[in-house]
Amino acid sequence: MSEELAFLTIAEAARRIERKELSPLELTTALIKWAEALDPQINAYLLPTAERALDQAKSAESEIMAGAYRGPMHGIPFGLKDIYATAGIRTTGHSRVCLDTVPSADATTVRKLYEAGAILTGKLATHEFAHGGPSFDLPCPPARNPWNTAHYPSGSSSGSAVAVAAGLCAAAMGSDTGGSIRGPAALSGIVGLKPTYGLVSRHGVYANSYSFDHAGPMTWTVEDCAIVLQAIAGHDPNDPASATHPVPDYHAALTGDIKGLRIGVVRHLHEDDCAVTPEVSAALEEAFAVFRSLGATLGEARLRPAQDYYDVKVTIAESELLAVHEHALRTRPSDFGADFLGRVLPAVLISGRDYIQAQRERRRMLAEMAPVYADFDVLVTAGAGAPAPLLGTWRTIEFWRRPSLTTPFNVTGGPALAQCIGFSSSGLPLSMQIVGRPFDDATVLRVAHAYEKATQWRARRPQLDPDAQFSTTPPPLPDPEPGQVDAATRDMVGIACRAAGLTLTDRQFEIACAAAPYVIAMTGRLYCERAYTEEPANVFQFGSYAE
Repeated sequence: MSEELAFLTIAEAARRIERKELSPLELTTALIKWAEALDPQINAYLLPTAERALDQAKSAESEIMAGAYRGPMHGIPFGLKDIYATAGIRTTGHSRVCLDTVPSADATTVRKLYEAGAILTGKLATHEFAHGGPSFDLPCPPARNPWNTAHYPSGSSSGSAVAVAAGLCAAAMGSDTGGSIRGPAALSGIVGLKPTYGLVSRHGVYANSYSFDHAGPMTWTVEDCAIVLQAIAGHDPNDPASATHPVPDYHAALTGDIKGLRIGVVRHLHEDDCAVTPEVSAALEEAFAVFRSLGATLGEARLRPAQDYYDVKVTIAESELLAVHEHALRTRPSDFGADFLGRVLPAVLISGRDYIQAQRERRRMLAEMAPVYADFDVLVTAGAGAPAPLLGTWRTIEFWRRPSLTTPFNVTGGPALAQCIGFSSSGLPLSMQIVGRPFDDATVLRVAHAYEKATQWRARRPQLDPDAQFSTTPPPLPDPEPGQVDAATRDMVGIACRAAGLTLTDRQFEIACAAAPYVIAMTGRLYCERAYTEEPANVFQFGSYAE
């Protein structure tokens, strides 16, 4: 019974709950038992909240029996990436730095989910402060891919993705700064939506990069994604970036009809800029054929090379990340994991001039999207370049060496959704992205839903055996990459670290040095002739003021 209920979609469970055929308490109890049996294999939860969840389930059941049904999230269990503030519940960011942090208030999205009647089953694993890769030097182990626990589920919303894929909760909240919802969704075979920037409040969510952070839903189906988005979208005066754009009926957009829609295939992203494996390429071509069979018109769309967007995003985001964690990096650098340090420490080399030039280039990129949006209703490309790799193969330096498929759409800010389009020969999920115009999240959901209903991928779930033998032995902590860093560059890193007030161990200094050539090359590509009038993308503006 636990397994049967664990694999109910939100929509299925909601219909049964509304008809009083299924009680929230029965559903929540089943998912708690399922998680207790399976989570030791995949490490999705950092902190289960079973007792609280059962109390919330009892309250939801009482309300529904009394005729006070709130809607499709009422009585539905969900999990939170552990960067979402929860009043009275530890919120660690999966880091020693905040290991004992207990917020006094809920994040806006958490409050909205509670108001919709949803039930919190726990805080989920992430990469440290929603950044970095899988680290084995943090207080808790990284999440593992439920399709094969020896493999990596991507990040940073890793626990959110594997919890949904394995049926530990019906929905989870993730965050996406450069692909942290879509990457885990892709490698875990679920649906993950990065909503339009400003559509969903970031208030109460630990910041990674103010310019690029998005909060969004992760679910098994597109319909479930629309249901969660409906509950959390909308203006929040507590978030300075929150938009006042009206919120449509996302579920009503799921018509199944995409006849006549214009789909732009951003082929150069997955064929040239971030070349994908033959299995991913073949799955994409089959997905394009499905779109044609549904009556959509496909054409080729061209954006900038992926490296251009990556240069802008990383220059801005790592600068902001360094500023967010500056005090802790000065006073307790050894409390951070090596992978996080391998991303944030090299940012000492990024100057204020670099940051402004990146923001100015971002404004150009945003303007360049206007004719693309005019030509196409949505864009499509790969969601991940390959199936999930083995967990111990990640190396931090890869973050600096090559661009990603997901980052362009953080820079451009519109909605982007990852969904499953098949499986590799080894049984691991393959994925595509569907990208839309800003605030046209409904069309992205409409296209993704039509594809999902025309295929059979949602019928396949990970096969996890509660009695299976498994190893918790972590792979060895990799040494810093031996970089070709000359003496002058090493001196530059040392000067920048001292100017930032950082006192590093030899190992930490080597971590910073390893990425230095890539940082220098990246920021150097941002400089070009510009008009005096070209302003950065993050220009200040007043909000509305009452007279």
